[in-house]
Amino acid sequence: MRSIVLTKGVPDFSEGAVSFDEDGHLERGKTPTVMNPNDYFALQAALQTKVRHGGHVTGMSMGPPSYASVLEEAMESVYADDSILLSDRELAASDTWATAITLSAGIEKYQEEIADVDLVFAGFKTADGETGHTGPQTTWCLDWPIVTHVLALDIDPDEGMLRAKRLVEGDVDEIETVEAPLPCVVIADPEFEPTYRKAAHRLEHKRLRAETQERVADHEEELTTWNHQDLNLDPDYIGLDGSPTIVSSVDPIPKAPSEREATMVDPGDDDGMGQVLEELQPFATGD
Repeated sequence: MRSIVLTKGVPDFSEGAVSFDEDGHLERGKTPTVMNPNDYFALQAALQTKVRHGGHVTGMSMGPPSYASVLEEAMESVYADDSILLSDRELAASDTWATAITLSAGIEKYQEEIADVDLVFAGFKTADGETGHTGPQTTWCLDWPIVTHVLALDIDPDEGMLRAKRLVEGDVDEIETVEAPLPCVVIADPEFEPTYRKAAHRLEHKRLRAETQERVADHEEELTTWNHQDLNLDPDYIGLDGSPTIVSSVDPIPKAPSEREATMVDPGDDDGMGQVLEELQPFATGD
């Protein structure tokens, strides 16, 4: 069973980590990059498949060289066997369509040069764009079936079939069971929870975790980088030139108003530190 998990780096939006300029625009160069939170569920779906059916898992991302750390984090989460980074300047400023073209080209190159792929896993949406377009657009480029909002899944290797439960949102949320032939793309829902009911599966999960710790330590040895020439992509159809999305305007993010006053105390100020102790002491005693 061969799987590819698509993942992306996004700005770290946790409190205190995001950097804005004086106009309220995000400064990506000064903001730490982390793995897209929704990709975690895709990683868990891929890991469950590997634990139950064995095989090989590859993490794949498109982005700058710094995204190698995102793939390293993905490897640690999904116990992936290796990673592929699609990266060069021609790919910069891609919208979802140009990104999908690049990712599908990466998957096709993988199939031509490495092995056939049974499953591609992707997250529901990214924390920065939140369009939810990249997974379905990549599927369209591959001309594969796609199952979205997946809550639970299993594979029948003999029949080459995916069986999944997916969330259907409407006036009333419903869950439907669907089947799709392999290869196909799975978009994991944020409600996805892996299950390991058999003792053999729990033991295999433990074995893979121990095995991956050594591999993550030498992640660069397991990382392959392909540029647009490796993927045989025309620069006119990727990056900014190949992105049909037009941004009409950008509104700065307003700075949150301060809701409380802060008193600065120098640790060397005995009187000041005494006042801090007096303030905290009632909480330490439970009052």
